[in-house]
Amino acid sequence: MGFMKIYLSVDMEGVTGLTDPEEMHAGKRGYERGCELMTADANAAIEGAFAAGATQVLVNDAHGSTKNLRIDLLDPRATLLRGPGKSQRMAHGLDPGFQAACLIGYHARAGVRHGVLNHTWMGKEIQNVYLNGEVCGETRVVAACAGFHGVPVVLVTGDEAVGEEARELLGDVETVAVKKGVDKFAAELLPPSVAQERIREAAARAVGRVGDYEPYRVAAPYTLGVEWNSTAIAAAVALIPGVKSVDSRHTEFTTDDYTQIMALFGLFAAIAGQVACGSGPYG
Repeated sequence: MGFMKIYLSVDMEGVTGLTDPEEMHAGKRGYERGCELMTADANAAIEGAFAAGATQVLVNDAHGSTKNLRIDLLDPRATLLRGPGKSQRMAHGLDPGFQAACLIGYHARAGVRHGVLNHTWMGKEIQNVYLNGEVCGETRVVAACAGFHGVPVVLVTGDEAVGEEARELLGDVETVAVKKGVDKFAAELLPPSVAQERIREAAARAVGRVGDYEPYRVAAPYTLGVEWNSTAIAAAVALIPGVKSVDSRHTEFTTDDYTQIMALFGLFAAIAGQVACGSGPYG
């Protein structure tokens, strides 16, 4: 294959060395170092991809503010999608022109025991997300979006729990466990040099046999169900045309266009953040 484009969606909770919510947020303790470690994990995957024949790598900063990856430290062969307002959020920039997608720094879905920093899309606001009736983490959300575009996910890195989630979902996908969860905010960690070498090797293996992978396809129509922890948030998002209340905490949206699912998640997060803002212990 003369031309091979690889897509990287990079989250932060599954990045090497990180266990503390403060490390995920600008201005908090350890955040700057967290950004460096996040960029180093991305670089390891970029290096492995190019070593295996990639000709172009697009990196999407998929965490929180989406202003976390350090462009000055990024492998100069890659380009970076940065900043808020990206309509496709964690999958922005992904289209049928890519040969493979890699999910770097990902984490287990909400409620997974020993899943480090486990959640789905938002923290305390969301209890569970469902795609076509089946419980769904961010790995499945993004893999299904990639599959909608005909692109296979070939590598998932993060904690041990997200690797299990990915293999259960995607089968023979390359996974790298950079940490093993003890509890939500505690883990047994690999040192960065060790973890990054494993990411580099796994990315090279995955991209090297990219033809062996099938896209993860969910049959249309796509129904996104969200079980909110707040009745106020559930009521607010149900005001969006097309979103319906199933009960006081549960909303659903159905479409034949998966890109609407990704866009809706962004709207949900914006609305939920505003509704919950300032509500203190009543969240």
